[in-house]
Amino acid sequence: MIRLEYDRGTILVYGMQVPNSRWDERVGAYRSLAMYYRDIVEFLNTSNLEFTDNVLDLIPCPFLSFKAELKDYQEDAVNAWVKAGRRGVIVMPTGSGKTFVAMKAISMVSEATLVVVPTLDLMDQWATTASDLLDVEVGLYGGGEHVLGPVTVATYDTAYLRAEELGNKFSLVIFDEVHHLPSPGYSHIAEMSAAPYRMGLTATPERSDGLHVELSRLIGGVIYEVPIKDLAGRHLAEYEIKRVLVDLTPEEKKEYEAAYNVYVNYLKENNLSISSPEDFRKLILRSGRDPKARTALLARHRARTISINSSSKLEALSKILEKHANDRIIIFTEHNSLVYKVSSSFLIPAITHKTPKKERREILRKFKEGVYRSVVTSKVLDEGVDVPEANIGIILGGSGSKREFIQRLGRLLRKKEGKKAILYEVVSKSSEMAISKRRREGVEY
Repeated sequence: MIRLEYDRGTILVYGMQVPNSRWDERVGAYRSLAMYYRDIVEFLNTSNLEFTDNVLDLIPCPFLSFKAELKDYQEDAVNAWVKAGRRGVIVMPTGSGKTFVAMKAISMVSEATLVVVPTLDLMDQWATTASDLLDVEVGLYGGGEHVLGPVTVATYDTAYLRAEELGNKFSLVIFDEVHHLPSPGYSHIAEMSAAPYRMGLTATPERSDGLHVELSRLIGGVIYEVPIKDLAGRHLAEYEIKRVLVDLTPEEKKEYEAAYNVYVNYLKENNLSISSPEDFRKLILRSGRDPKARTALLARHRARTISINSSSKLEALSKILEKHANDRIIIFTEHNSLVYKVSSSFLIPAITHKTPKKERREILRKFKEGVYRSVVTSKVLDEGVDVPEANIGIILGGSGSKREFIQRLGRLLRKKEGKKAILYEVVSKSSEMAISKRRREGVEY
């Protein structure tokens, strides 16, 4: 008799070999990653073979009812997911209600569900939303909490560490900000889960390392996508993107050119061309054995730091802040050093990864209430923080990442009556134009 058992993130198949399995002499059975559980069951059913299935040990779950109405594009997303066999990635802008789509999917399955999120703030937000919209007890796995519920919200870190334990407890697993999933380590969460139904949510699935191609294997490919421009003005706030060009000071320009020339000259001397992220990764690897390559990379970093932290940017920032004195403003930088410089120069509350959780929540609360008109941050507000009051964004520094740009724009797009969002890019003419152009490609006008 064929028998299926769950074993620490894998499926043991006794009695015959099935696709994606290998013989394991230690247990006298064929072993497969748990992610292939659904395929194995479908194979056995299609082959008209009788078998005993002891894999899933689901958390008890009541019938779940979704207490809200979806907008038309959200309905389209859910329908596309159902049509794709209840698997796949949904790409929707920040602020467009991806969480509502997920809640509808959870209610349709009405079985134990695991939601995986990147931060503790998001864990709390998802737990509150699930409790409100599904009227269900929500378990938490993260931040010291290890409580299972019919709907359980876990951080990627905790879900990874507990993958073997959680792997057969859920029928549906939802990955918020799913672009994190293909990372080495996090991918094990999907591989070691037997959940037959899977959903990924993100505003931007692409990764600079190309690992987003793994999403098709882990949870299914992109099955629904709606761009920002299709929702702006009706479901999202109208927005405008403005580029503010600044010049480096003569002293900054001299230092920038001296540093950047060290980098460029190294590339020329070694017949190297940097035209892709992969080329740059190869240069980083080379720096481990070539001291001159390391010197070149350090010089490049210094040049970028000079450009990003130019005093001209602070002058431009001062003018923008004065112009929008009555608006709610988020200032984005790349490095914490500029965060602290802006904070001390303009007496603006700062949030970095070093900001204690209690202080961070207090700053965001006062920002939402209007006590603070502005906040300055590096990258910690790029993802998963709900600040619908913000209508002005100012980018003082960042990478050429399309995802980062879309996420920062998304922080401003929560719909409010009469709201129009403006995202300013303060860009050094001589050194950041290419970066600005590259990251803007992620937004369709």
